[in-house]
Amino acid sequence: MIVETVLNWPDEAATQAFAEQLATLPAVRNALIELHGDLGAGKTSFVRHLLRALGVQGRIKSPSYAVVEPYTVETDQGELNIWHFDLYRFANPREFEEAGFRDLLASPGLKLVEWPEKAQGVLPAPDLALHITAIGDDSRSVKAIAYTLRGQELLA
Repeated sequence: MIVETVLNWPDEAATQAFAEQLATLPAVRNALIELHGDLGAGKTSFVRHLLRALGVQGRIKSPSYAVVEPYTVETDQGELNIWHFDLYRFANPREFEEAGFRDLLASPGLKLVEWPEKAQGVLPAPDLALHITAIGDDSRSVKAIAYTLRGQELLA
């Protein structure tokens, strides 16, 4: 059953609070989360907050040029692998296949995918999709759609 809700992030602190809450949930450890939105909508900012909350230290850079940035953190539940994809530069879904990312998506860990529409048809179904719309300088409206039981746990 697909569950959909609309969230309001009135400022950066609300974005951070949502990311921090998400980081506390066990279901996030193996989730596939898609991030939709225009340039400047706040996709990468959300990812940075989430990665910080999960324990990533050091610089967190946008994978716009590298396409994917891997992270590994030690948690109370053991090692957590995280992959942050940015598919903005892909011209067609075949590029995703050719890059060999299917194996990464099948492995244990958190997968965060910005611009998933650039690999439409080759990406597996997400657990959670966040459609982020900027309403002002810091305010965001977010349509959150849970496609799986794991996604529903993340929205609960």
